Amino acid sequence: MKKSVLGGMVVAAMCMTASAQAADIYAQRRPYAQPYTVTQPLANSWAGAYLGGNLGYGWGDITNNPASPSGLLGGIQGGYNWQSGAVVFGVEGDIQLNGADDTFAAWKFSNPWFGTARGRIGYAFNNVLLYGTGGLAFGEVKGQWFGLTESHTVAGWTVGVGAEVMLNRNWSAKIEYLYVDLSNQNFSLTRTSNGYEFNTVRVGVNYRF
Repeated sequence: MKKSVLGGMVVAAMCMTASAQAADIYAQRRPYAQPYTVTQPLANSWAGAYLGGNLGYGWGDITNNPASPSGLLGGIQGGYNWQSGAVVFGVEGDIQLNGADDTFAAWKFSNPWFGTARGRIGYAFNNVLLYGTGGLAFGEVKGQWFGLTESHTVAGWTVGVGAEVMLNRNWSAKIEYLYVDLSNQNFSLTRTSNGYEFNTVRVGVNYRF
C-alpha cells in the first residue's frame, strides 16, 4: 500500500513538472497572429498636386474654309488628383502656344494659343495610369486676308485619352491625345462663320508635390 501511494505521488509530481515546463514554453511563444485581411494599398500613390510641361503637334481644319492649320505646340499644365483604390480622378488645366497655320488662296488662318480646363478619370496599375479626360477649351482663331487681320477668342470643348508612367516618387511622364473644337465665330474677312477643329498629340512630364 505504501509503495502504491509513493508511486502515485511520484507520477503526480512528474505530471506537475511537465505541466509547468509546457506552460513556460507556451509563455515564451508569440501569440497566434490573425491572418492579415486588410486590403494592401497600391505601391504608388497618384494623389496630390502636380505641375509640368509638354510638347506636341496639332493638325485640323477651319470650318467653312479649306485651310487646314497644323504645327508644333507646347505649354504647361497643372492639376490635382484624388485616389480611391485603383481609381484616380482629378482636374487639370493647361495653356499652350501653338504654331499651327495654313494658307488657302488669299486667306490665312492660325491658332496662336489655346487652353483647356478638364476633368480626368482613370485606372492605376501601380505606376501606370490610363485615363480619359474632357471639358472646356478656349483659344484664339486668327484670320488674315490681303494684309488685314481679324482675331476672335472663342470657347469650345475637348475630349481625349492618355497614359502616364510614374518614374519615381515625384516625377512622371505622359503621352496624351486631345480633340479640340473651338466654336465658330462670324468673320468679316470671310463673310461667314469660322472655327478651328483640331487634334493634338503631346508628350510631357509632371512634378508631383
